Amino acid sequence: MTTRIKALVFDFDGLILETETPAYRSWAEIYREHGHELPRDRWLDYIGREAGWFDALTHLESLVPAPFDRDAVRRRREDRRAELLAELDVMAGIRDYIAEGRRLGLRLAIASSSPTNYVRVHLERIDLSDVWDAVVCREDAPRAKPAPDLYLRAVELLGVAPDEALALEDSPNGIAAAKDAGLWVVAVPNELTATGDLSRADCRVSTCAELSLAELLQRLG
Repeated sequence: MTTRIKALVFDFDGLILETETPAYRSWAEIYREHGHELPRDRWLDYIGREAGWFDALTHLESLVPAPFDRDAVRRRREDRRAELLAELDVMAGIRDYIAEGRRLGLRLAIASSSPTNYVRVHLERIDLSDVWDAVVCREDAPRAKPAPDLYLRAVELLGVAPDEALALEDSPNGIAAAKDAGLWVVAVPNELTATGDLSRADCRVSTCAELSLAELLQRLG
């Protein structure tokens, strides 16, 4: 590593909280109730992008004969997703990376394609709302991932050059965004994203508990 890392930029969904599986599972359950399967490859391509890139409700409606109560289906899915999300705790090693990053004097940020309110609510719930130097969400940049805009905004707010920042990402779309912004990237896949193409990342770990942050930086260097 030719440049000393001065900042860590964390993805949110699937990285800090494993929200990807509840999001997928809650829709998959409803699809099965209607006699269909939610296409896993379509969902994998959706992960990391902004909400609405793939409209699961409209897709399901196209498969199911009328009548189809969109509002009732949407409510049931949101209730189920909220139930699953409420059970989540922070992913393995994340709190340690945050604490170690602070001890090493690194700047810390989040770069997420999700809306600010959603990210902030969950950060409050898991008691990680006050540790960040910047929280960049969908409203804060022109384009969501896989475009590099969110990461470019994050390093701008942190006051570091892109190649002085290390991104932690779980998905191909997130990795593409960070790499195209010029950051170093470590892939930390979850159950859903582990089968995706993560080859653009500079390094891959199974969880953030696999290596200490100092060991990870040493591996990259």
